[in-house]
Amino acid sequence: MKTKILLFGSLLSAGLGLTSCAEDFLDQENTTNINAETFFNSDEAISEAVFPLYNYVWNNFNDQAYYGMGDGKANNITAQYSNYIYPYTNFNENGLSEGLFQAWGSLYSVVAQANNTINNIEERSTSNVSEEAKTHGIAEARFMRGLAYWYIASLWGDAIIYTNTSDKVNNYVVPANPRADVMEFAIRDLEYAAVNLPATSPATGRINKYTAYGMLSRVYLSMAGLTTEGRYDGTNVATDFNRGTRNEYYLDLARRAAMKVITESNFSLMEKYGDLFKIENNNCKEDMFQLQWLQGSTDAIGWGANQTISTFFGWSTMVCDGTNWGGATYCSYDLFVEYEPNDLRKHESVAWYGEYYPELNTKGGGYTYGITEDAATQGANIKKYVVGTIDDNGVSYKQSSGINTHMLRLAEVYLNLAEAILGNNQSTSDETALYYFNALRTRAGLAPKPSISYEDLRHERRVELAFEGQYWYDLVRRAYYHQQEVVNYLNSQNRNANYYDASTHEYKLPDDWTGVGPGVATATVRNLKLPYPDTDVNRNPYLQSDGNGNLQTVAYEFGEREVTDEQLYN
Repeated sequence: MKTKILLFGSLLSAGLGLTSCAEDFLDQENTTNINAETFFNSDEAISEAVFPLYNYVWNNFNDQAYYGMGDGKANNITAQYSNYIYPYTNFNENGLSEGLFQAWGSLYSVVAQANNTINNIEERSTSNVSEEAKTHGIAEARFMRGLAYWYIASLWGDAIIYTNTSDKVNNYVVPANPRADVMEFAIRDLEYAAVNLPATSPATGRINKYTAYGMLSRVYLSMAGLTTEGRYDGTNVATDFNRGTRNEYYLDLARRAAMKVITESNFSLMEKYGDLFKIENNNCKEDMFQLQWLQGSTDAIGWGANQTISTFFGWSTMVCDGTNWGGATYCSYDLFVEYEPNDLRKHESVAWYGEYYPELNTKGGGYTYGITEDAATQGANIKKYVVGTIDDNGVSYKQSSGINTHMLRLAEVYLNLAEAILGNNQSTSDETALYYFNALRTRAGLAPKPSISYEDLRHERRVELAFEGQYWYDLVRRAYYHQQEVVNYLNSQNRNANYYDASTHEYKLPDDWTGVGPGVATATVRNLKLPYPDTDVNRNPYLQSDGNGNLQTVAYEFGEREVTDEQLYN
C-alpha cells in the first residue's frame, strides 16, 4: 500500500507481506491484506514478512537505476535516446531527471519496509515465535536497510536516517544527516547482520552471515575513503578529498571481512563465467545475494516482482519476449575496447558482429549477432541479462525474464580483498591478493598478473562486473581520496560515441571524432553526487542544497555499538 509520504516513496503497510503457506522461499503469493495484529504468530510468518525485501521494494531501483546510474553514469553504457540513462552519462542530470525520484523512492522504500519489518517483529510477535526466528528476521531486514543506505550515501551523500517509518508520516520535514553518518549507520546494520544471521542460508535465495561479511568488505572500503584514522566517531571525517590515502583501520576491516567469507563460507566461484548469467543458475554457488524475481507472466505474478532489466537490454523480439527497448542501448566504446584480447567475459557481456549465441533463437539454430539480424547501427549491444525468449528457456515472458539480479558475487569479494591488501601502496605482490585476483583472470582465460596496482584493480572490476551496477560506485569510492583524478578520468572518457562501421563491421571511433559525443557536459566535482529529486526538495526544504550539492546537516545520534570487532573477527 503506497503512502501519502512522497518524500520516501515508502511502503508503510504492516508488511507488504506474502502470506501463502508455501514452504519454499520463492513459492509465495503476493497480498497486502495482512492483519498486522495477528500475523506475526509463527516462525514461518516472520520469514514471509521479510520476503518483500528481496524483490518488491527494490523494483523501481532495479528497473532503471541499477544500471542507469551504476553503469551509465560511469560510461559503461551509451544510450543517446534513453532518458533514464543519458542525463547521467551526459552529466546533465537534475532534480527532474527520469529515474531519479524512482531510485530515491525505491531505496527509501527498502528502508521503510525494513523498519516496518523490524518494528513489527519486535512489537507484534506472539509467544509462538522463537527468539531465533525473531533475531534472524531482524538481521535480514537490517542487512537490506544497511545496503539501501550504502547506495543512498554513495549516490547522494547526505541523507535522512530514520528507524521508525510511522514517525515520518506527519513529520517528514527534517534535516539530513552527513554522509559519513549514513555510511556508519549502514555499517552498524551490516555488522549486526553478520553476527546474527545463520552461517548457512535457511532456504534458496536467503542471505546468511557471510553475505553480510561480503557486503561489509565493500562498505568498509567506502568508509576507508571517508575517514582519516581509526573507527568512525564523528570527529575523524576526511576533508581533503585529494589526500591520496585511506584510513588503514577500515582497509584492515575490509580485508578481514573478505577473508572471513573466503575461508569460512560455502560460496565458491562458478567454473565458467557465462554460467552466472543463465536462468537455471539463479542463486548459484558464487552468488551471495541476488534480488529474487518471480518467474511467470505479469498477469500471473503481478507487477513488482518481475525482472525487467532484460527488456531494457534486449534489442529484438528474437532475443527478448514481447517488449524490448535495448536496440539503442549499447556497451560504451571505452568498455568495449577495454576488454583484453581473448577475455572470455566479453562474449558473455557484450554482443558484437559475428558472435554466436546458441542459447538464443534456439529453434532457428542459434543467434549470430549481426547476421541473424542486422547489427545495431551505433555500437555493440549488451548481452548480459539478455537470456532469450520463452521458446529458448521456458521461463521468460514479456517484461518478466525470470533471471535474478546480481547484487553481490564472491568475485567482488575477491577484488575487495585485493583492494584492501593493496591499501595505500602503489602496487602489491602479496601472495594472497594475487591468488584471488588472478583466480578471476584465469577463469576469464587470461594470464595472471605478477603484481597489482590500482589501475589493474580498476580494470578488473570494470570488466568482471560490467552491467552489474557497480562501476560508478568504484569511481565514487576512489573520489573520496583522489577526487580530481576521478573527475579528470570522467572527462577523458569517450562518452556518447557511435563506433560501428556497417560497411566493414568494424567497431572503431569515426574519423571525425572530437573526444566527446552529443550533449555531454564537462564533469565537475558536483557530478560525483546526484541532485535530490525536486518533488522531495519542494516538500522538505532541508533537502535544498548549496551550489555544490551539499546540505546543512545535523549529526545522527548513535547509541552504543551493538557489535564489537572481537565479536566480528574473533
